[in-house]
Amino acid sequence: MTTLVTGGAGYIGSHAVYALLDRGSPVVVLDNLSTGIRAQVGEVAAFVQGDVADRALLKRTILDYGVNAVIHFAGSIVVPESVADPIGYYENNVSKSRELIAACLETGVKRFIFSSTAAVYAEDAVQPLEEGARKVPISPYARSKLMTEWMLEDVSRVHDFRYHILRYFNVAGADPKGRTGQSHPVATHLMKRAAMVALGRLPHLDIFGTDYPTPDGTGVRDYIHVSDLAAAHLLALDALEAGAPSTVYNCGYGRGFSVREVAKGVERVIGHALPVREGPRRLGDPPVLISDPSRIKMALGWKPRYDDIDTIIRSAIDWERRFNA
Repeated sequence: MTTLVTGGAGYIGSHAVYALLDRGSPVVVLDNLSTGIRAQVGEVAAFVQGDVADRALLKRTILDYGVNAVIHFAGSIVVPESVADPIGYYENNVSKSRELIAACLETGVKRFIFSSTAAVYAEDAVQPLEEGARKVPISPYARSKLMTEWMLEDVSRVHDFRYHILRYFNVAGADPKGRTGQSHPVATHLMKRAAMVALGRLPHLDIFGTDYPTPDGTGVRDYIHVSDLAAAHLLALDALEAGAPSTVYNCGYGRGFSVREVAKGVERVIGHALPVREGPRRLGDPPVLISDPSRIKMALGWKPRYDDIDTIIRSAIDWERRFNA
């Protein structure tokens, strides 16, 4: 089975590509390199530079490489940016996903894995969040992801086309083998920025919001190591190949850490204080997001290997040190 990975030169996509290559699966990566890095694509993987909006290129790539499954990572992911540029986000995340889905239908690709987000859930939904929890996305980013989920659901009703949607909680860390990691120079991920501060590449760690209804006033998130997330994609892909029906899975560990707790974790790992700067909340950030991962564990047998906050932090710092050496 040859898998097309869109956005495979990006942070999560490159980890999924290596996971596929590590088990000997053929992979072709499509990435326009607007935020991805070509050097982070595994050398054995075929690479096509291009945009997901180019349906002719998509169809040609699918047919030329004999693609029969797609993992769709390509898209824009920064919540505050989406608030400032909603049209851009609907273009990148919804319109372009439509082109990809259409290309799959036109070329006979019947298996599709979509990279979604826990931000689709309502702020007042009961924590930890089950997949059926009420969905009221509060940012254009989250709305764009939910719109694509709806597209997949609608398409699967009338075509021989099955999907698995993976709703990510907060992805962090880096490949334990040091092959890839979070590399975008203006990344907004907390763990990435904390690693940059720890190594003196940023003057301080910004804490956005200290008045949330949480124990220490800062936002609480369920952090999942990116390699465990990549493993979840392979299990989802194998399940579709075996005939599993379309469904949605939460991808998290089922417990949360506040921003302050992550900062303290970084201090434990590096052995000294981390300079922080407190500021107001960012638009579109919910106070708490914690997963209930029971479904993916039961249905796919997913067993996290890196479920430890210090392990996640250490891998992020190790990658940051290696990436900027």
